[in-house]
Amino acid sequence: MNKISKETQEQAVKIAKGIQRPNQTKEQTKLISQGIEKGIAEYKKQQNKKSRERDKIRKVNLKSRVDKPEIVEVAKPKVNRLPWLLLVVSWIGFVSWYLLN
Repeated sequence: MNKISKETQEQAVKIAKGIQRPNQTKEQTKLISQGIEKGIAEYKKQQNKKSRERDKIRKVNLKSRVDKPEIVEVAKPKVNRLPWLLLVVSWIGFVSWYLLN
C-alpha cells in the first residue's frame, strides 16, 4: 500500500480544520482529513501518470526527429516580373510616340 507523505497529511488536516463545522467531532474531522489525504494521493498519482505519458510521447517525437533528419530546401530567389513589364511598356510607349510624331 502506498504511504502518504507527511506533507500531504498536514495539508489534509489543515483543509479539514478549515472546513470544520461548529458541532463536528474530532473523529469526524479525522475521517474528513483521511478522505482528503486519499484524494490528494489519487490526484498526485494521476498527475504522475500523465507526466510519464507526456514524457514517452516527447521521447518518441525526439527519436523520430533524429531518425528522419529534415531536408532543408534552398529557397530560390523569386523573380519579380513587374519591373520588366513596366520597362517593356514604357519602351513600347516611347517608340510609338516617336513614330507618331
